[in-house]
Amino acid sequence: MVQRRLPRPSEFAELIRLRRPPGNSTDRRLARAATVGDLRDIAARQVPRAVFDYTDGAAGAEISLRRSRAAFERVEFSPSVLRDVSTVDPSTTVLGFRSALPLALAPTGFTRLMHTEGEAAVGRVAERVGVPYALSTMGTTSLEALAAAAPGARRWFQLYLWRDRDASAALVERARAAGYEALVLTVDTPVAGPRLRDVRNGFTIPPALSLRTMANAAVHPRWWVDLLTTPPLEFASLRSWGGTVAELVDRVFEPAATVADVRALRAAWPGSLIVKGVLRADDARAVVDAGADAVVVSNHGGRQLDRSLTPLEQLPAVVAAIGDRAEVYLDGGILDGADVVAAVALGARACLVGRAYLYGLMAGGERGVQRAVDILAGEVARTMQLLGVVSVDELTPDHVRLRV
Repeated sequence: MVQRRLPRPSEFAELIRLRRPPGNSTDRRLARAATVGDLRDIAARQVPRAVFDYTDGAAGAEISLRRSRAAFERVEFSPSVLRDVSTVDPSTTVLGFRSALPLALAPTGFTRLMHTEGEAAVGRVAERVGVPYALSTMGTTSLEALAAAAPGARRWFQLYLWRDRDASAALVERARAAGYEALVLTVDTPVAGPRLRDVRNGFTIPPALSLRTMANAAVHPRWWVDLLTTPPLEFASLRSWGGTVAELVDRVFEPAATVADVRALRAAWPGSLIVKGVLRADDARAVVDAGADAVVVSNHGGRQLDRSLTPLEQLPAVVAAIGDRAEVYLDGGILDGADVVAAVALGARACLVGRAYLYGLMAGGERGVQRAVDILAGEVARTMQLLGVVSVDELTPDHVRLRV
């Protein structure tokens, strides 16, 4: 028989843990996020559906995106025990300079649509944390404005080759003049991928006030007020556009680009050259032969060719093909610091993350980006400790495998 009694008031006092909530609504929202997935859920409630879907979606039936995530779910870690992991160092060297984490903040298009603080907010977070940030050609902040907003950041500029080669060359010169350390040449976009969520949402740049968007505005008034009362969107590469993303890509980008263009860019650019969008070992060798200092194993986040090869599965072959001739990075499907650790163990020097910090940006502007990076950094460090390693250099293929 269980004996029952009346509890003493002092016992209640020990159970009550009242926490003072953060001082404003943004901080309260972000405090609830323990994972990037939590930030994604918050983001979906903060912005219009078309904006969220542009960030969250992928090409076609979105099979490539799901496979990228599924590949990380197949990761199986092999930890060492009885190691002193009281202190771990998650920093590494990227293009000859120290990076506080084995990651960079990836280039993303139309970033001020997610939150009016846009690329400047991302750049300031990258500067504080000590990781590189790549501004997109399709970004909504100019090269010069980002340099002014985050003068101490390691700034990269992501470049698409245009049909108008003089315009491409002018962008490269602006990047050099503004002190950007690297160009990130994206090579997997000869034409636009079929972004079906954008088609179904009627998504244009800038957003058009159709009956559907006006109805959606009623439940996201703050987003619309911010859009309409802040400076007009200014693209890194063009001043205005009134159509869809796919129409812009098909009109402006060069579908006839070849490896010769990589060689020409190498000859014209004095800084580091990264080629992004490589999935095959032979292509990786070709761009390194043409002068690339690094390649990004990437399927554009599943946003170009649906059913493409999965970056994490292709990573070991690309690493083996390049050897120590160039650095290898990985992107696509990374939503957890453990994903970063797995990729580094399989041979990547670092990872590029895009959606992860955009969820934070939508959830809470610059503070949301900071929250996303803090979450990833904590997960990287804890995963290293649980694996029994104290530095990124200790991560090897012995620590990870993909379940079949």
